[in-house]
Amino acid sequence: MHHLTAWSAHDTGVIISCALALLVIVVAISLAKLPPFLAILLGAIVFSATTGLDMAKAIASFQAGAGHLLGDSGLIIALGALLGGMVAGSGAADRLVTALLSPGGRPLSARALPWCVAVAAMLVGLPLFFEVGLVIMLPLVLGVARTARQPVLRIAIPALAGMTVLHALVPPHPGPLIAISALHASLGTTLLLGLAIAVPAVVLAGPVYGNFLSTRPEYRTISTAASANFSSPGNVRQERQPSLAAAAMTILLPVALMLARTASELCLPRNGMAAHILNTVGEPFMALLLSVFFAVIVLGWLSRQPRRETGRTLHDSLPPLAVLLLTIGAGGGLKQVLLSGGIAGTISKIAESSSLPLVVLAWLIAVCLRQATGSATVATSTTAGLMAPLLATMGLSSPQTSLVALSIGAGSVFFCHVNDAGFWMVHELFGLTLKQTLMVWSVLQTIVSLTGLALCSAIWVFLAS
Repeated sequence: MHHLTAWSAHDTGVIISCALALLVIVVAISLAKLPPFLAILLGAIVFSATTGLDMAKAIASFQAGAGHLLGDSGLIIALGALLGGMVAGSGAADRLVTALLSPGGRPLSARALPWCVAVAAMLVGLPLFFEVGLVIMLPLVLGVARTARQPVLRIAIPALAGMTVLHALVPPHPGPLIAISALHASLGTTLLLGLAIAVPAVVLAGPVYGNFLSTRPEYRTISTAASANFSSPGNVRQERQPSLAAAAMTILLPVALMLARTASELCLPRNGMAAHILNTVGEPFMALLLSVFFAVIVLGWLSRQPRRETGRTLHDSLPPLAVLLLTIGAGGGLKQVLLSGGIAGTISKIAESSSLPLVVLAWLIAVCLRQATGSATVATSTTAGLMAPLLATMGLSSPQTSLVALSIGAGSVFFCHVNDAGFWMVHELFGLTLKQTLMVWSVLQTIVSLTGLALCSAIWVFLAS
């Protein structure tokens, strides 16, 4: 790394201003109940004012950062929502989960249920946002727990773990894709490493933690009374549900296309026609676009779903994105304002003077931003933007860059609490108290985060040795 100038009063001021901005964001979201978009914008203004950054320049930086991030990722996120809408609305997710939990029509043993629920949640979570996946899985979780006479949380926690790990670590979810783009990481390498890290994280945060928590008396009797009338949007007439093969192919198609691109880079001549085709269809935007058209044809038209109903499913998938895209854009704007205020140079000095590996430093920054904003995607996008200038000077290998991206994803889910939409969703749907929600959701997320950090650090040390 090239030599950096000594620590200055300006660097101290930048750190203090950044901490103050994050505090303002936390207060604005948790106490003032402002939308995250407005809270993040307010935090950016506070940072600009306290660092002496010209307000006109700060506003221009915010707009440029938001526009750049949404230009890179907005369409990909929209395509992901369309794919998720088709998977949910057609009954494909219901079909797949039911088949996994009752292979050959025979119910699984009580000991195997949490493990199979975790696998089912990971498959359902591949193309779906966490909130949509939870809505689909909830009636199935309740039905399985009731039929098998198991504590609800013993079945529910593996489902929560399977979906949240995929959301944090595995493309095509927005956070990982944004980190890959910002850090110029290899999509295939990040996908493979993300899956390798995701499996042990799901095991520890899902079946292992679920079995532990569900044995405690105050959690064993949870009956989810608040969600008794909650139904899945995927409940469609049986005769119009897609086949199991069609459901599995649709859910796995985008990941398969992305992995095919990586395989072509490793095994095929770069100038060949096959490599060109696989490189094109495996690019995230194209992989999701092809998967959406595949879903429309296979899950919609060929499953005898009226074309008007298919169109309505696609149309209804997009409006909920407005809040998410605004929040993500605000995160990109905040990142650009922080860069304009000199935060990148300060982070570089911290990295140079500390003995922390880059994966740990990136994880810590993501943790701070997640605690402030309540959004894993905003924490991921902002941290990746802050780390990108530093990584560009270091000549890291492809796996190392991917590990930094994954450590950011792991940090983005550390101890999610009252400023997190998922926290309140779990609280309401499972009829939990505040303390119970902290134990079920916040601790689960922390296990995922620490497992991700530990595995990223272990692989980092192995590569450096």
